[in-house]
Amino acid sequence: MSPRVHPEYPDFESIKFLQSHIEQTLDFYRNNAFDPKGGFYHCFSDDGSVYDTGLRHLVSSCRFVFNFAMAAVHGGKTEDKELAVHGLAYLEKVHRQDNGSYAWALRDGSVSDTAIMGYGHAFVMLAAACAVKAEIPTGHAVLEHVWVLLEELFWESEHEAYCDEFTANFASKSPYRGQNVNMHMCEACIAAWQATGQEHFLHRAKILAQKFTQTLAMQTGGIIWEHYHEDWTPDYLFNKDKPDDLFRPWGFQPGHQVEWARLLLMLNEIAPEPWYVSRAEQLFQGGLEHGRDNKHGGIFYGFDLDGNACAESKYYWVHSETIATAWRLYKQTQHSAYREEYLRLWRYSWDHFVDHDHGAWFRILTRDGRKIDDQKSPPGKTDYHTLNVCWDIAQSS
Repeated sequence: MSPRVHPEYPDFESIKFLQSHIEQTLDFYRNNAFDPKGGFYHCFSDDGSVYDTGLRHLVSSCRFVFNFAMAAVHGGKTEDKELAVHGLAYLEKVHRQDNGSYAWALRDGSVSDTAIMGYGHAFVMLAAACAVKAEIPTGHAVLEHVWVLLEELFWESEHEAYCDEFTANFASKSPYRGQNVNMHMCEACIAAWQATGQEHFLHRAKILAQKFTQTLAMQTGGIIWEHYHEDWTPDYLFNKDKPDDLFRPWGFQPGHQVEWARLLLMLNEIAPEPWYVSRAEQLFQGGLEHGRDNKHGGIFYGFDLDGNACAESKYYWVHSETIATAWRLYKQTQHSAYREEYLRLWRYSWDHFVDHDHGAWFRILTRDGRKIDDQKSPPGKTDYHTLNVCWDIAQSS
């Protein structure tokens, strides 16, 4: 399938455009995701049809709560709050286990993967925080529960970071350590502070930002590495053969450099520090220096230790996150180069990622901009990134 090229683009800087794009994206899921038996379907083809009704993934379950709760916060449709309540109830009644953890994967309501993942629990915390923002009463209890669970079992105070994974029933802790769970915990802590005003959430977000964008990044040339040993020294061999892995890819991730940059810019708005903006610029520029595809446009998924692309595919979330970060950098620095980057990436995404027929974004493209299959949203993808950044851009405008 050839990419659809649109010579005339909407005004990507207008609130009206952003709101329209948010609604079109939400409608893809409003129309197709609701499961009257509980929660939401997680496996969508391009046209919105469900290709697997029984599989549920913790990340998608949480991200759907985020989507609909934030839609309610931002004045979406009347059913959005009810959908968020519906999704939060599924998290508590089905994903939540007797030991207090949340199941990573379910098949027809039964646990199909017994791993207890910090990454997934970071999204439980984000979902709960957004439920509180949407004035869903049960959100407070879920937020407190998952915070305590993370604090008691995942937080390693001696390292000022969260561990990643336990085996079933917390029997043993994996020696693997990674930045990804900590990045999303920083995001969740910011959201929890916004929702409650409780300072321990903001304090933790600041600690994580310092640890990962300053202390650990200095070990790897100022760019944030993905994988670490138990003592938080870089592990350059983990998943060496999997640069395209969905959750733990090998290599430097341009998308994660810009996500961390955006979190720094959010913290700078809340509690300004001189280094937040300068470090955000360094991460953004470092990610794009080697991540930009100068031949076909867009951004690679990953690059290796020598700065060469090791995963040439184009991922929807990388582009949406970079768009939002470019906009925040432009608004906080007034440097026109960031505005130009914002517009350039919107045009690329409009031509290649946005599904103008059915709504939402295609998830992965080949290097030259062709979608890889007809699975619009398998488990893990709910266009949470797209919606999140559009709301972020609109608020920053």
